[in-house]
Amino acid sequence: MTFKVAKYSAFARGLFLLLLLSLFLTGCVGGKQSTAPTVQSAEAPADSLKALFSLTIYSPDGKTQDLDAVLFSVPNKRYRMELTGTLGIGVASLLWLEEGWQMVFPTEKMYVKGAGYMVGLLNDPSLPLVHIHQVAGLFDGKVLPEKFEVKATRDSIGADSVAMKIVDARESSGRHFTYAEKNGEVQWLEMPGRDGSTEKIIIEEYKEFKGVKTPSKISFVRDSTTFLELRVKKVNRGKSFGTGTWRLNIPRSYQRIGE
Repeated sequence: MTFKVAKYSAFARGLFLLLLLSLFLTGCVGGKQSTAPTVQSAEAPADSLKALFSLTIYSPDGKTQDLDAVLFSVPNKRYRMELTGTLGIGVASLLWLEEGWQMVFPTEKMYVKGAGYMVGLLNDPSLPLVHIHQVAGLFDGKVLPEKFEVKATRDSIGADSVAMKIVDARESSGRHFTYAEKNGEVQWLEMPGRDGSTEKIIIEEYKEFKGVKTPSKISFVRDSTTFLELRVKKVNRGKSFGTGTWRLNIPRSYQRIGE
């Protein structure tokens, strides 16, 4: 089956960019399900967190879409994200579990599902790929991958004439990336895109959230063009979430993207 992005509205395609924070479409899986897989325990471990943030989607035609969002996260295990628009109307819901993910777009009456920790759409090389655990970790102050090897370092001068350290590194997965550090804070991460483009995460305005230094403004850039911007408003840690957090109902009448 082939997924044609042009078939859907510009708004739907813009929302699909949000999947870059949460899921990886690995192909079509047969059969429709009314609910996503569920976890047995409603209790979240002490390292769980709940983050409130806003985001802006920048479309190629110059238009923007502003949304509010809440992220429920048990790092490296499961994530739930709710996106709302004007007047609190829900526009997208995501459930990511180790065994698979589902996301539903109520206003479009569509949904997607798949598995994997990389984020993106295989059938559309114009969309970048992002590591979900790495992106979710930004809300917990974890800016760099957990495991990586430093290949080379060099000094540079930033636009504010302050010295920066530029580091070339390689993740445990083998992917190469470069990051800049100034005064002990990572300023940006850059990596090659799958179609030869340059993908960059710009990190700004570090703030203390419950004693943890966390970037409060995060921009996702592709070939010098910003397509997504996040602003973190509030982060709480050590939360326990109800069973409903880890369930996502999808009406059988909804169309599955890719079919």
